[in-house]
Amino acid sequence: MKFRSTALVKGFRQSAPYVNAHRDKTVVIMLGGEAIADPNFANIVNDIALLNALGLRIVIVYGTRPQMRAQLKSTSHEAPFHKGIRVTDEQTLELVKQIAGQLQLDITARLSMSLNNTPMAGAQINVISGNFIIAQPLGVDDGIDYCHSGRVRRIDTNGINRMLDQQSIVLLGPVASSVTGECFNLLSEDVATQLAIRLNADKLIGFCSEQGVLNEHGQILAELFPSEAEVILERLEEKIDPDDGNSTGTIRFLKGSITACKAGVPRSHLISYKEDGALIQELFSFDGIGTQVVMASSEQVRDAEIDDIGGIMDLIRPLEEEGILVRRSREQLEQEIAQFTIIEKDGLVIACAALYPFHEDKMAEMGCVAVHPDYRDGDRGVTLLNRLRVKAKQFKLSQLFVLTTRSLHWFREQGFIEVDVSQLPMTKQKLYNYQRKSKILVLKEL
Repeated sequence: MKFRSTALVKGFRQSAPYVNAHRDKTVVIMLGGEAIADPNFANIVNDIALLNALGLRIVIVYGTRPQMRAQLKSTSHEAPFHKGIRVTDEQTLELVKQIAGQLQLDITARLSMSLNNTPMAGAQINVISGNFIIAQPLGVDDGIDYCHSGRVRRIDTNGINRMLDQQSIVLLGPVASSVTGECFNLLSEDVATQLAIRLNADKLIGFCSEQGVLNEHGQILAELFPSEAEVILERLEEKIDPDDGNSTGTIRFLKGSITACKAGVPRSHLISYKEDGALIQELFSFDGIGTQVVMASSEQVRDAEIDDIGGIMDLIRPLEEEGILVRRSREQLEQEIAQFTIIEKDGLVIACAALYPFHEDKMAEMGCVAVHPDYRDGDRGVTLLNRLRVKAKQFKLSQLFVLTTRSLHWFREQGFIEVDVSQLPMTKQKLYNYQRKSKILVLKEL
């Protein structure tokens, strides 16, 4: 009996490169109190446990804002904000310690669950909390004494890394002690940001009520540079009063991600805490589901290197099997790798093309053009063409030609015109395969 391939099988195959890419990577997760209070929290914990099983090094920093707000309301205690930071007096500090301790135990309990009828069946995760953060007081600002509100002074990165090396999850909250033995209330987003920076983390991940950062039309912005994120942050902050303490998850994430990216953290991701599986979709699918803040575009156009051969082969093999491209052996690719230009996204080769110069004829062939099926609706083919045109000019060549069986119209749209075999360089004419009947097109103005 022959079984048909299922969506599950397809999903596993598509996620495999990301599993390999994320293994042994350090990830700091900002888990706000809003996410903890949401009904989807159990699914988020399950997904974090899955990331741990897949070999990611995970640090969780949790916040207490909504829980603290509710507790202050029930006790009728005032704890005002100044410049977006809560003034923590003695009574407020006791409440923060109580709530932080309770959330720590609740999160640890969730991560310790291993019932057979749950996604965490058989999981044995060590959750480590400790005095890895040393705090210091914020002091007085504009005549306002922050009392027991503090900031990060030191982080025991060696101690944290030892725990991560043992595949433990490190769980830290917003309360930390000082060298004098006092406790201070810290902004959880500041703790997460400083951890990401000082641990040289690969990713900082935050949660908000939306799918990510939205534009004015309510559409998700898939990628932002820090400068773009700063513009959006300024716009969002204009809508709130910092002294009301109404900072949103998006605002807190943008502040942290901008700082983290500028300090060298490659990527910061913002996803929804309401969407089941958002964390997995963001990290293990081609285009993700939320917003990334990155120092450089997640797509990079560059010259291919010998380590890219595997990715190029994965990209062109299906086209070779369909007869669209002429089959190339690995040995041939190794010899020709210097001719290839690739587009890389998150460590994966999603497009490639090669340039083969014919110096005596002042011409060059654009060959082995391939774009991953999931990325053919963009302008990546044009990007590759423009890159090869520049290279051809550098070689002082004047014309570019292609041989194609399926993409005749696309090349015409780019300015190529159809010619016969006699227009090819003589050495290429001798190699022309009349059985394939490839169309020959030339771009005469580079």
